[in-house]
Amino acid sequence: MKRLTLFLLAALFLSAACSKEGSAVRTPEARIETGDLLFVGIPMDYGDEDMAQAIADATSTGGETNFIHTAILEVDPAGQVWVIDATLAYGVDRHPLDTLLKQFTLHRGNAKATFEVMRLQDNGEVKQYVEQAKGLLGEEYDLYFLPANGRHYCTELVYDMYVKADGSHVFECIPMNFKDSEGQMPSYWTRLFAQLGQPIPQDEPGTNPQQMHASPFLTHVMFLE
Repeated sequence: MKRLTLFLLAALFLSAACSKEGSAVRTPEARIETGDLLFVGIPMDYGDEDMAQAIADATSTGGETNFIHTAILEVDPAGQVWVIDATLAYGVDRHPLDTLLKQFTLHRGNAKATFEVMRLQDNGEVKQYVEQAKGLLGEEYDLYFLPANGRHYCTELVYDMYVKADGSHVFECIPMNFKDSEGQMPSYWTRLFAQLGQPIPQDEPGTNPQQMHASPFLTHVMFLE
């Protein structure tokens, strides 16, 4: 299985998508449930900037969709849907679903983002997972992609909050990969982490949207327009 890091691209895309403006919306056919996960994807060949190319080189799986962001969904008593996620712009934040759907816009050709709702097959404890995530609202985004540093990136938030009553994690933690298919480190990552003043966290334990989307513990619910 290919290993990847998609977090920074997701953060930059969602810095616009997750503005505080907008109103909560009712879920279509009331099919979304609290604790469901929303996966945001873009075409695998989308992007012509250094970062997009570096990510594509590291994550290509031969499929058509590159999942770049994961968010937690919450349905309030009135049936309105909210998103809890971690982005570069707002850190860990709670905002209306329609804000993300309307403002997550791709700007090249006719390309469109994919919004897929997935659900845990065993979702008996999901309300507790969501409440745990809400306890981190206001925390900073983890631009360093390191575990247990008091910050969270998108899938790290899900990984750390989706913890069963027995203390076990629902999702798998894997070594992160920043290298391309030939095992070379793209110059983009070298420059980025040099600016941050830290080594590239190659092989540090972590998570990513593509890997989490493929979890055998999740099942497809629907696509959102």
